[in-house]
Amino acid sequence: QVQLVESGGGLVQAGGSLRLSCAASGSFFSINAMGWYRQAPGKQRELVATDTSGSTNYADSVKGRFTISRDNAKNTVYLQMNSLKPEDTAVYYCNADAILDIGAYVRGSTRGYWGQGTQVTVSS
Repeated sequence: QVQLVESGGGLVQAGGSLRLSCAASGSFFSINAMGWYRQAPGKQRELVATDTSGSTNYADSVKGRFTISRDNAKNTVYLQMNSLKPEDTAVYYCNADAILDIGAYVRGSTRGYWGQGTQVTVSS
């Protein structure tokens, strides 16, 4: 099993910055992909950014403002958010695709896990 613990959310004024962190712990062989998703009130959860073995992907709405990075030694993913806008207000969730054991690695099998979420509020 994998546990994901997020931190770094909070209240910030428009134009400000926040940095989210998510650390993975538990019993697993390796982490394949890690990423961030967000869900605003009344809306569906949406992708913000992902990092799959160093290959990154961003939602169009955050390109040029957000940067995802990973520290593989610490099994931690970060999301640096700059030039924040009120529309970035949401609960941000960390996601990880884990390979649980050597058998899963041989099969190419991963399992997805979610963090508990951290609130980001951007005031205008």
